[in-house]
Amino acid sequence: MTCSTSSASSLDTSAQFQENNGQTQSTRWDEQQKVFALEQVCGVFRVDLGQMRSLRLFFSDEACTCGQLVVASRESQYKIFHFHHGGLDKLSEVFQQWKYCTETHLKDQQLTDEKTCMQFSIRRPKLPSSETHPEENTYKRLDVSAWLHHLNGSGQVEEEYKLQKAIFFGGIDISIRGEVWPFLLHYYSYESTSEEREALRLQKRKEYFEIQEKRLSMTPDEQKDFWRKVQFTVDKDVVRTDRSNQFFRGENNPNVETMRRILLNYAAFNPTIGYSQGMSDLVAPLLAEVLDESDTFWCFVGLMQNTIFISSPRDEDMEKQLMYLRELLRLMHPRFYQHLSSLGEDGLQMLFCHRWILLCFKREFPEAEALRMWEACWAHYQTDYFHLFICVAIVVIYGDDVIEQQLPTDQMLLHFSNLAMHMNGELVLRKARSLLYQFHLLPRIPCSLHDLCKLCGTGMWDSGFIPAVECSGHHPESESCPYGGLAEVSSPKPGSEGKRGLKTRDVFAFRK
Repeated sequence: MTCSTSSASSLDTSAQFQENNGQTQSTRWDEQQKVFALEQVCGVFRVDLGQMRSLRLFFSDEACTCGQLVVASRESQYKIFHFHHGGLDKLSEVFQQWKYCTETHLKDQQLTDEKTCMQFSIRRPKLPSSETHPEENTYKRLDVSAWLHHLNGSGQVEEEYKLQKAIFFGGIDISIRGEVWPFLLHYYSYESTSEEREALRLQKRKEYFEIQEKRLSMTPDEQKDFWRKVQFTVDKDVVRTDRSNQFFRGENNPNVETMRRILLNYAAFNPTIGYSQGMSDLVAPLLAEVLDESDTFWCFVGLMQNTIFISSPRDEDMEKQLMYLRELLRLMHPRFYQHLSSLGEDGLQMLFCHRWILLCFKREFPEAEALRMWEACWAHYQTDYFHLFICVAIVVIYGDDVIEQQLPTDQMLLHFSNLAMHMNGELVLRKARSLLYQFHLLPRIPCSLHDLCKLCGTGMWDSGFIPAVECSGHHPESESCPYGGLAEVSSPKPGSEGKRGLKTRDVFAFRK
């Protein structure tokens, strides 16, 4: 009986345990489902700080209260907390007191303690005065009043260089972008009068509709070929371009159809280039600001013809840009360049920045900040390649993780991709202007960067000083430097008299 009772009791206990265990598992399952639902619906997520690789705080306001907390796991998975209404400064204080957080001030510090692999750093939206352009904050945004001061009684821009400089530093007020952008994009000449511009608009509108009529008059075979090479891709792209923008929002929005016509007509106008993905990302902001279909078309033509800052469909164009960027990184951020070199050819291809260049930073920053960058580049102040200085600025400000953690190529791409829309565009612009200023002060430049300022005309060295060109020694198709650069003679070693070579100089040292 006792044994039986004991067995019954044991059986009851076992059954109760199984029931409780089942309830526990069910409860855990319910909790997991709730967490999953919160992640999907509200963007809520959990992070195991014991498994993280690094913490980064990016402040977005000058008071340093708002911004993002970026948590990176050891598997390069990123979670981002947004602080829109303050509080990030309080969290920063907590992390600074946490003994497992090692703030990475010293770039070359080797962290040997396993627990201190959880690195911690803060990025504030200000640059020290030593790292800013001396003319920073001297120009306000170009508004209607300032714009009219640049025009004479006939409507001509009196001093083109001063206007470009004002736009480079201050940008353009949104209310007059539609009027000023056509000048920057070479649709209007700076010397043209108001009457001449109106006559040009009428002439160009006629030409535009002639281009459209020619496209619509293609033979059936031509239409079939055009649909296969161009229209099929355009039709897919325009319906998903900038649809969050009020100008393109909603079903059957006529502005989407206008953008489609502009792109199709451009492909017919310039069949050599045709259409490549990314062009819709460039046309959309132009149309939203310029508004008129014909004017937007010709502004886009000017963008593609007269600026280097474009969505280039040719591999050789991209390779030239990457070559310049590699050289700039070698001069301005040698530690990052050394890391790229250590990764071999894959690293030097810099896949992480291809989208920056091809889409003109449009996917990396909110539209307001991206358009400010466009205007600074279109100003062609002191260089035709200011977008490459922006690329360097992004690397300088946000690339510490890559060096400190020796990220391979794929994780480096993931690192910068996860920063998209979470970087401070104004901070990047300020840093880029500072880097251009430092480049401007060099007494010598490598011949590999000789063409960096070839098209902008007066302005790169506007003080009358022109730097010497130093041969970098990489000219396989020529015995001498095609730019007239001279290779400095280094101190001869025994048995090496007469040999010429380059020696490293502090002249190419840049403030980070």
